[in-house]
Amino acid sequence: MRLMDGVRLAVGTLSVFPVRVRRVDRQVAGQAMVLAPAVGLVLGLLAGLPLLLPAPPLLGAALAVGLLALLTRGLHLDGLADLADGLGSGKPADQALDIMKKSDIGPFGVMTLVFTLLVQVAAVAEAGYWALVTACVAGRLTLAWACREGVPAARSEGLGAMVAGTVRRPAAWLATLAASLTAVLIGQLAGVWSGVPGDVSWSSELVPPGTDVYGMVRTYPTEAEFLMRDVVRWLSGPAGAPLALLAGTGVALLLLRHARRRLGGITGDVLGALVETATAATLVVWALLP
Repeated sequence: MRLMDGVRLAVGTLSVFPVRVRRVDRQVAGQAMVLAPAVGLVLGLLAGLPLLLPAPPLLGAALAVGLLALLTRGLHLDGLADLADGLGSGKPADQALDIMKKSDIGPFGVMTLVFTLLVQVAAVAEAGYWALVTACVAGRLTLAWACREGVPAARSEGLGAMVAGTVRRPAAWLATLAASLTAVLIGQLAGVWSGVPGDVSWSSELVPPGTDVYGMVRTYPTEAEFLMRDVVRWLSGPAGAPLALLAGTGVALLLLRHARRRLGGITGDVLGALVETATAATLVVWALLP
């Protein structure tokens, strides 16, 4: 029953879906943060549906990113803008937190929102449906690490105070393992979807040089070139998705480190910014893969 309370809190906090949250305490909050990647998987599967329409890729990507914002009430984007205003102000921690608490959005927030959304739309248009699904999982995986033991809250109240330090490190690693395995499966599906084989055959097609029936010299790629080809196939299939997921999560954790140093801990806005940062970084890495 307590696990179901964690599921309800994760869904109610991270999505627009109406659920009845019966119990809220730090133990349930920790479970919700560990289960957040599963909510991200569902959000990605739903948000990517516009990409399946017979529409130009850029239009489909814009609709998908917009639908994702709708499914999350835009809370993560709001947190990203608030954190950008707070950090961009250059003020001490207490004054930066006051700036983040205001309802309006300043110039740093506007610039960050525009840039992040442009990057996400462009990357989704290039990388496609499964990249968006992976990015949504990566974005919510950062919540487990941001709320792990030893990470304090920047304020004594609010969402950050509720979830800070509620996730044990083994649980965060377990969530990472589950998210990585999910990404491997997504990579296989993406390979099948695009017609790229998911298996890896190390230099199985290497043929010795010689002459053909016309007496012409027959040349073949070297073994190193075949090896590079197989690496490219591997990145295009099962390895690309978990690589993008872990890279996106790593970029977000760098932002977490900076936010902790500047603000003294996490807030709800910091968590939202981490989600959007990991989502964008994962999409960029996937789009840059061969």
